[in-house]
Amino acid sequence: MAPDFSSNAFKHLRTGYLPPDNEDDIEDVRASLTHRPRRLRRLPALREMVRETRLSVRQLVQPMFVRPGKGVRTPIASMPGQFQLSIDEAVRECREVLELGIPGVILFGIPESKDEKGSEGYAEDGIIARALREIKAECPELLLWADVCLCEYTSHGHCGILRGEEVANDETVRILSREAVVYAEAGADIIAPSDMMDGRVGAIRRALDAAGHTHVPIASYAVKYASAFYGPFREAAESAPQFGDRRGYQMDPANTDEALREAALDLQEGADMLLVKPALPFLDVLHRVKTAFRVPTVAYNVSGEYAMVHAAAQAGWLDGGAAMMEALLSIRRAGADIIITYHARDAARLLQKAKA
Repeated sequence: MAPDFSSNAFKHLRTGYLPPDNEDDIEDVRASLTHRPRRLRRLPALREMVRETRLSVRQLVQPMFVRPGKGVRTPIASMPGQFQLSIDEAVRECREVLELGIPGVILFGIPESKDEKGSEGYAEDGIIARALREIKAECPELLLWADVCLCEYTSHGHCGILRGEEVANDETVRILSREAVVYAEAGADIIAPSDMMDGRVGAIRRALDAAGHTHVPIASYAVKYASAFYGPFREAAESAPQFGDRRGYQMDPANTDEALREAALDLQEGADMLLVKPALPFLDVLHRVKTAFRVPTVAYNVSGEYAMVHAAAQAGWLDGGAAMMEALLSIRRAGADIIITYHARDAARLLQKAKA
């Protein structure tokens, strides 16, 4: 039975009145307190037993930036602990990722050269195709996610083929389909189109199936907002647009109903998983997507979210490790089944330490 909050015993909760400090009044409070939520918070084992949301290393995916060269490990200034890696260094990092229990990585490429069509993005000997082959050979059990977009490879930094200053949707979709097939043939386990072109999921699904890759799932960036939180990524991937912005194809941060329409379209076209990006500023959207569709849902804890935690921790304003774990737990609680995060390795170490 619910407690009677109108009784005198609860007067201090309703009005701020504190009862006199005598045993009779304390006994009155004790007698009326049937419900004591603190009982289940008293011991660490109890808190663990009744915990509603859990974070596991098996739910994490580590992003990785791959560039030409050998023995290259270039720090990314705005993302402490992250690097641009040559393929040999990426292979070494992937071994460490596996040792930590992280099941997958998502790859982004920095090409040798760029052109207006982003040719190296879909070249069979391009940076990501080569990285996929070498990593799969050395770490066959690691799930390799291939981001499918053109922004890292185009000279103008936009996510597709330009006609004037507009991204040409249908021409871009044709190239993205080709890129997806190249990556699947190089060893990608999951294709993740992030471009936000209309109809690209259906076109990629048909292209993969026609090439014999019916088993390769698509994790669609179904809900990708035009966000200020991508800044550090654009430094890392050297992919900032040379003019304008991406608001003509990425979503307006003010919209949530549109997110459900985008997600529904991608599922109709054959998406196997839905991805929401960014994560923390859009937890409400993440929750709506998960609740509406009940399919595997991915959240991308993006570069700006990562950089903020590190900047505040370096300034001594908060406990970086605790803030990181709280942020990741909040993303899980909102509905994410999988989290792509630059925190993956650090979170894995803390989770291992908590188990020890």
